[in-house]
Order: sequence, then structure tokens, then C-alpha cells
Amino acid sequence: MDASNVDYVAAVVAAVSSFLIGGLWYSPILFARAWMREAGVTDEQLRTKMAQVFGGAFVLSLVIALNLAFFLGKHAGVAWGAGAGALAGIGWAAASLGIVFLFERRSLTLILIDGGYLAVAYTVMGAIIGAWP
Repeated sequence: MDASNVDYVAAVVAAVSSFLIGGLWYSPILFARAWMREAGVTDEQLRTKMAQVFGGAFVLSLVIALNLAFFLGKHAGVAWGAGAGALAGIGWAAASLGIVFLFERRSLTLILIDGGYLAVAYTVMGAIIGAWP
């Protein structure tokens, strides 16, 4: 893959978008309580080691965004970027997570919450990377 065909600034912005979407997705405004219940996470657990959790989440978001940027290249366009992001988010990320959760005997609710986040985040990341000038 030609590294010069990647817009690194777009990838960083896409990673930030994924991080922000996650903040909203897992907030009390949307799915925080249902996710906490289904994942078996308590408020106290959420308050511990937050710098490590957020730092690690951002680094992994950056890895995902860079991977998507390498796949799309600099001139994908917003429609193909969003479409490819949605396909990757639903068809690879959420489906893979679903397989793992099935074997872990996780609930359908948790699969839908976490898989839905991945689908939305990847779609937005793809759109940003594709639309970047």
C-alpha cells in the first residue's frame, strides 16, 4: 500500500469522531444504563483507571481510522467512504463482535448496543476520510 495515498490528518479527525460518538453512545443520553446492566459494569468500575481506558480507546480508534484511511485512500469521496465504513462496521467489526459475544453468552441487547456503536462510528469515520479535501 502506498503510504502517500493516505491523508493522516483525516485519519486523526476520524479517530476523534469515533471517540466522540462513543462518548455520546455510552452516555446516559443514549445507552449507558442498558450497556452497564448488560455488560455487568458498575459505576465504581467505570471510575477506575479512566486515563488508561480513554488513552487506550483513543489509540485503538486511531489504529482503526488509519486502517480505514489506507483502505480508502485520499480520493474516495464521501459516499464511498461512508459506504465502505458502514460495510466494515457492520460486516466485519459488529459481526465479529457478535460471534465473540455469542460464544461468551452475552445478551442480544449488548450485541446490538456495541455492534451499533461500531457500525455508526465506522460509517462516520469513512465519511470523514472520504470527504477530506
